[in-house]
Amino acid sequence: MHYFRVLVVDDEKDFVEATVKRLGKRGIDTEGVLSGEQALELMKEKRFDVVLLDIKMPGGMDGIETLREMKKIAPLTEVILLTGHASVESSIEGLKLGAFDYLLKPMKLEDLITKLAEAFEKKDKQDQKIRSAKIKELLRFPGRVLQEKDEEK
Repeated sequence: MHYFRVLVVDDEKDFVEATVKRLGKRGIDTEGVLSGEQALELMKEKRFDVVLLDIKMPGGMDGIETLREMKKIAPLTEVILLTGHASVESSIEGLKLGAFDYLLKPMKLEDLITKLAEAFEKKDKQDQKIRSAKIKELLRFPGRVLQEKDEEK
């Protein structure tokens, strides 16, 4: 049984493969990609609860630019930034853009799992608030919600 879905985004293939494998063994449904562009395409097709995103990726999009675009596609998906000591300033910029937190590489598996669980818990609470608000609206105006759905078709 998988409790939540994680997307690992890092240009280091060995890191992505090892992280996906290690999290999978812990019952976490995990996929990995090697670029920000690949991550954004995948996020348009699938829902992820938490993204583990490297800030420093050569080539196309860096982690901060990817984070900006991710928040447009899936605003409630929590993002944990991965950084080396040299780019803590970028991590702070990422937090201002809505990242959940950041971790310094290399990190212990237990620290990673704890941070992923905390991020998922935050997202889950947000999802519950949204569901609760929708239910309350339905109970308050039962006909209006159905009418709006019919108008969308």
